[in-house]
Amino acid sequence: MKRRNFLQKASLTSLGVMVSVSATSCKTKKEDTKPLSYLNNKGIKPIVIATWNVPNATAKAWQVLQNGGSALDAVEQGCRIEEEDTSNSSVGKGGLPDRDGNVTLDACIMDKDGNYGAVMNVQNITHVISLARRVMEETPHVILAGKGAEKFGYEQGFTKENLLTESSKKAWDKWKETSQYNPIINIENHDTIGMLAIDSRGDISGACTTSGLAYKMAGRIGDSPIIGSGLFIDNEVGGATATGMGEEVLKTVGSFLIVELMRQGKTPQEACEEAVRRVVKKSGDRFKDFQVGFIAINKEGETGAFCIHEWFTYTVYKQGENKNYKSSYYNKA
Repeated sequence: MKRRNFLQKASLTSLGVMVSVSATSCKTKKEDTKPLSYLNNKGIKPIVIATWNVPNATAKAWQVLQNGGSALDAVEQGCRIEEEDTSNSSVGKGGLPDRDGNVTLDACIMDKDGNYGAVMNVQNITHVISLARRVMEETPHVILAGKGAEKFGYEQGFTKENLLTESSKKAWDKWKETSQYNPIINIENHDTIGMLAIDSRGDISGACTTSGLAYKMAGRIGDSPIIGSGLFIDNEVGGATATGMGEEVLKTVGSFLIVELMRQGKTPQEACEEAVRRVVKKSGDRFKDFQVGFIAINKEGETGAFCIHEWFTYTVYKQGENKNYKSSYYNKA
């Protein structure tokens, strides 16, 4: 049962009376009917920005936008590229497992209307970003977890797969020799992928997908699937997404903070810098031992990125150019 129908039925039942609902009250909000030429004359141009060096993912998202697709379609399709790349050990199939040897995935997606879907602690399904979208569009809920999310995925036609590749298994076997867990500053040029896009109508959507911290405790959830922390979109203002140590992002609701700072007039760059300063302030001296990075975009298509330590990069595809940039950083040792 679709979310809208479920909620409508539930609300009528709770009244305990028969209510006649007009046909107009059931209609979904129409898309902006202004011609694209009018919107583009206002300076709106498609753009994609993503955490880390992921040119194949941003290229796919850009292709969707160039073919007239929505920002929501673009971020979903872009993230799927990384989820199926088995050489990527922090997203999708091939991700490093938890301490028990299980690869568990988290993802969320958010559209221009503020609708949100997420899944967490999911095993055996590669494209959890698409599963998160199904949660958003096909259920009355916003988050499904663990076996329930996996069961829903199979009901929706997703394929069951073994996500633990041979290379990830070898890395896990090596780790078990000491079984020490000491999160380190990310320097391997990759982590969670968060992606934001604006389409030719000026609408913003975002997505975030990850396999989480390597060798985490079974059941651990970070910021990536949590609205306001790993991702937040407000179509009137802009969007933001995070990467790095999820526990620290959760404590500051970092992505929501960035969007609200932009609402107050800060640029995406200024907002990202303030969000990082909040993380640092809350952590005391611990920030020296972990990484957090943010990217953001506002309604005008301006972008920003900032992190605690160097090595964080981000990719922007705009005006036909797909470029990777090194983020500015805090790092006051």
